[in-house]
Parts: sequence; C-alpha cells; structure tokens
Amino acid sequence: MDPVSEARRAAWPLRDRRDLDEVLERTSSARYVLIGEASHGTSEFYSWRSELTKRLLAEQDFAFVAVEGDWPDCHRLHCCAASAPGTADDPAEVLGDFDRWPRWMWANEEVAGFARWLRGFNTSRRRPAGFHGLDVYSLWESLHAVLDYLRAHEPGSVDAALAALRCFEPYADPQDYAFATRVVPETCENDVARLLAELRPVLDESSLPGLDESFFAWQNAEVVAGAERYYREMMRGGGRSWNVRDHHMADTLDRLMAAYGPKAKAVVWAHNTHVGDARATDMAAAGMVNLGQLVRERHTADDVVLIGFGTHRGRVIASDFWGGPVRRLPVPEARDGSVEDLLHQAVPDDDAVFVVPGDSWAGQVRGHRAIGVVYRPLNERAGNYVPTILGRRYDVFIHCDHTDAVHPLHRLEPVDGELETYPFAD
Repeated sequence: MDPVSEARRAAWPLRDRRDLDEVLERTSSARYVLIGEASHGTSEFYSWRSELTKRLLAEQDFAFVAVEGDWPDCHRLHCCAASAPGTADDPAEVLGDFDRWPRWMWANEEVAGFARWLRGFNTSRRRPAGFHGLDVYSLWESLHAVLDYLRAHEPGSVDAALAALRCFEPYADPQDYAFATRVVPETCENDVARLLAELRPVLDESSLPGLDESFFAWQNAEVVAGAERYYREMMRGGGRSWNVRDHHMADTLDRLMAAYGPKAKAVVWAHNTHVGDARATDMAAAGMVNLGQLVRERHTADDVVLIGFGTHRGRVIASDFWGGPVRRLPVPEARDGSVEDLLHQAVPDDDAVFVVPGDSWAGQVRGHRAIGVVYRPLNERAGNYVPTILGRRYDVFIHCDHTDAVHPLHRLEPVDGELETYPFAD
C-alpha cells in the first residue's frame, strides 16, 4: 500500500472536541503529555491544544500546564487562574501585561480563552490546576524578584543577590553580557552560583502548589542561573545554548512535578522543535537535545506522550525580522514530499488525528515544517523543514490542513527582544 493510502487509513477525523477521544485513550496512562505547535502564531494549534488540555485536566486529573514562557509572567497568570488574593478577575488583563517580544505568543485571544476556562475550572477544586513558565529568558525580572524575596524573608542573604545584580548591571540587556563574555574572562557565573547556594527556601507544606513564595523565589534564582549559562554559551555557537535552554526547561518541569507531589501529571506546551524527540531529526547529528527527548529519557516508566502539529497552508502571525512588528503572513502550500504534503493528500481540506506507528508511512524520513517567530514565506522552500521520522518523533500527530493566524491582544509589539534562538527562533 502506498504511503498516502496508509496515512488515510490511519486518520481519525477531527471536527470537535469529542473527536479527541483517540488522543485521550493514548494518554490514559501517561504522567507527561507534551503538546507541540508548528508555529507560535497559528490559531488552530492553540485552539486544539487548549481543547485537549481542558479534557486532560478535567477527565484525567492532570495537575498543571507548563509552557514555553517566562516564569514570572506565567506565575502572574497562574495566580489569576487560582484566584489568589489581589489578582485580576480577567486573565486577559494579566496577559495584556506580558511585555517581552513577541507578546503575541501568549498575549492572544486563544490563550485568554483557555485561561478564563482554567480560572472557572479552578473554582470547584481544592488544589487549583496550575499554569507555569519553563523558559530561561527573564534574567532581570527574575533577579529582582529574588532580591525582593530575600529582603522580606532572608535579609542575611541579600548581599549575594546584590552581588549578582551588580555583576550584570554594566550590561544594558542580557545580549550585551553575552557579547562581553567573548572578550572578558570574568563572568557572573560565580556570583550566580553563590546566589543559588545562599537561597535555601523552606517550602510551606500548607501552601497550594505553585503559590508558595519560597518556591517562586527559588525558581527565579534557577532562571537567573540558567540565563547566565544560556547567554555565555550563545557566543560559542552551535547548539550549546539550545541545549542549555532545553535542559533548563526539563529541570524546571522536574521541580514542578516535585512541588505538586508524587502523583502529579503534567501537560507541556511548546514548539514542535522542543516537544518532538530530537533523536528522530537532524538535530541529533548536530549534538542537540530537546525537551521531548529529555523527558522521555528521564521518565521512561511514566508513559510520556509527545504530540505534534502541522498544517498544509494558511496564515500565521510572525515577523519578518527579529523584534519586528506583528505581521499576518501567508503560509504557502507545503513542500512536495513533506509530512504536511503527505497528510494533505491523505485528508485534503480536513483536520485529522494520527496515533502514529513507528514504521510504515510514519517511519520514513520526510521534511517537517517549522515556523518560528521570525518567518519569511518567500524563503521557505530553502529552509523551515526539519528532516523527521514522524513515528519516532511523536506518539500522536494532529494535522490541520488549512489554518488561520492567532489573534493577538496587542496591535503593536515592543521594539526590542531577546536574541534569536537557534535554529528557528522557536
């Protein structure tokens, strides 16, 4: 049987949330479900991911959602979703305050809708389901949060935080620090190590998971340490900074699981390039690992389920240069012979779920489209495709044949942003 016919036989139609039953059957024994996206700006990826996550939380008792977002920003959204005292009534207000480029990645109508649902869902729960950030970029905000915590709770350790703050102060932003490490032998590594050593929080057992001040401060200190390593490695080239970032996300996920308890189950939202096992792509040959691979390796007994997304054509929110404006860009028809092209031929003009086998049509190497926050459609056919063995990279794949752009809460973006992440600004 030819690959198109095989894929067509494996497809489950996806029209409403009830059609996710096949996915829920596959996740029934899992403790970790990692849900990807082929871009950071496609509405259908966000919407289906939200619908699946609602069912995982409500029907399979998953404890929290951890996302490819900043720890401090997502903590504010977590507090809102948990109805913590002093928080906004509408999560969209919190998302509207996300100010690091690209804001549309989280400050959009699709995430706001999920967060409103989560806040309502939590009103009937003794232990609220959480929403947490895994990423490494919030160096300054996390450093100031640690300093605020120490001043209030551990004044004897304030000097360590001030030393780290003074070390980073000469650099206008973390990018300047990254460049400086190329020519100056002294770095902030020792100051950050001292800060971590000084911060030994005593976790409040009576506090709800994710709301404990000590845990929040501890994770912010880990972000500072991860960010320092990330920017130091960035200047050495290759995939080193990528590996630092994904190890940090995996370590943060482990800390969250420990905080939520031995029976906790986690949902993760991140780009396909973080979620899909790197060993099934050309990333492995480049010495790169990713979050999906690390979670599979660390938690082999916990039934890890990796879920990818793709689209044949449509529109996407992205920018054509780093730090640029919000753009609603076309996504051209998928390249001939790609994963997306094959699935379009199998289920033309339809969305479908595939519980992918490791052999047959899903066991062949094909290009798999990856769109970052920087995207140039006219250059796509020369890049943007990751050689992939689909059945080894994911356990489930959701194909959305024709897609539209996500709906940002902001029309304008801030003018600056972090350095572009290798290889796709994901």
